[in-house]
Amino acid sequence: MPRMRLDKLLAHLNCGSRKEVQAMIRAGRVAVDGAVLTDPAAKVDPDTAQVALDGQAQTYRAQRYYMLNKPAGVITASRDERHDTVLGLFPENMRRGLFAVGRLDKDTEGLLIITDDGALSHALMSPARHVSKIYEAEVDGTLAPDAAMRFRTGLTLRDGTVCLPALLEILMQQEGKACVRVTLREGKYHQVKRMIAAVGGTVVGLRRVQLGGLRLDPALPAGAFRELTGEELGQLRDGKENRG
Repeated sequence: MPRMRLDKLLAHLNCGSRKEVQAMIRAGRVAVDGAVLTDPAAKVDPDTAQVALDGQAQTYRAQRYYMLNKPAGVITASRDERHDTVLGLFPENMRRGLFAVGRLDKDTEGLLIITDDGALSHALMSPARHVSKIYEAEVDGTLAPDAAMRFRTGLTLRDGTVCLPALLEILMQQEGKACVRVTLREGKYHQVKRMIAAVGGTVVGLRRVQLGGLRLDPALPAGAFRELTGEELGQLRDGKENRG
């Protein structure tokens, strides 16, 4: 990778704003390969340089990848004047350059990928790839007896929209309520809710639990995020569904 200004590298590492890290460097708080550097414009190799701030090693990553367990009540946007956003769940000094891969409705919870890798986002969201998305839903109402078959063959919504074949699994159904798992390979507007409505139910709770081969970490609380492991990033890039 080309050499990079030291202040730009530290800003990229979320050590502070460009102005803040310049002050840190001039104050002698930054060492590169064991030697203190006080020139913000000093050029370093981000792939090989060992950079420390106040004695703490700083690791460079060309791109950042996070798993977020989106809570209900926040919108999938970088910024909004009226509503809380998913990026608002990240510390301010981490937000620059990040965006959500795809979107979840305001009242939908669960797995959302936050990254600065535009190529990965395009690959996952491209309609031509049909990357699977798995949701679990709480449903009011009694589903039609042939609901699963209609999902498998390609459901037609009430407004005439034709959906690709999908998988509907009934996890529990009793006394006018059900819990279901839905696997889609496309992403139409409010699709899960509209498909369930077409077979007699009303979605009252919705959570995405898997995107491609990546499952939501069950130990990750709502509203929390963490970096993807190398294995998880591979699962995401592979795109193949993993039911394990």
